[in-house]
Amino acid sequence: MGTYHVTEHFISINGEARRAGELSCFLRLAGCNLCCNYCDTRWSCDPEAEAELMTEEELHSWVKQSGVRNITLTGGEPLLAPEIDVLLRRLGQDPELRIEVETNGSISLAPFLEIPGDISFTMDLKCPGSGMAEHNRMENLALLRNVDTVKFVVSDRTDLMWMREQVEKYQLAERCKVYISPVFGRIDPQEIVEYIKEYTMNDVRVQLQLHKYIWDPGKRGV
Repeated sequence: MGTYHVTEHFISINGEARRAGELSCFLRLAGCNLCCNYCDTRWSCDPEAEAELMTEEELHSWVKQSGVRNITLTGGEPLLAPEIDVLLRRLGQDPELRIEVETNGSISLAPFLEIPGDISFTMDLKCPGSGMAEHNRMENLALLRNVDTVKFVVSDRTDLMWMREQVEKYQLAERCKVYISPVFGRIDPQEIVEYIKEYTMNDVRVQLQLHKYIWDPGKRGV
């Protein structure tokens, strides 16, 4: 049985990606191998962050008691957690649950793609403005499926240009969903819209982080 360092678990709406606006059970695990300069959950990135130790059975039980079908597994970087495959297998066994794993793109997806269940990955491909682009594991892009998502969090026009290069080079819009989000307070979302109009970028989606507009941007547990 696995034991997981859970820095917080709560029910809210998904703020972004495919299930934006839908209720979800958030399971945030401690620890991350990157340090993006705009990170808004840095407090959870330390593997020694204050956390509650919970087993996969306890986490599954909490989700079931909530009555919420969506699970958002996040961090930090959840795929770094020891025995994360055990947790994914346990949650995936439940046919009523839909699991979304938010990952930073630096961890190979290969070991996790064959785990049975309604499990999808939202991969945050790091743009140059994050300071972490050299950590992208580009071979993951060939593994993406129709149920998966690539998200670009952009800071400026340089990031937008880089994003477009990757979308075209790897034909991302043809293999998965593609979302573009602004770094909150760093770029005007209108600039993103004007850019995708300029280059007629069909099949990509501009998305704002809903939770930062509904609540205070620094508020936890939302």
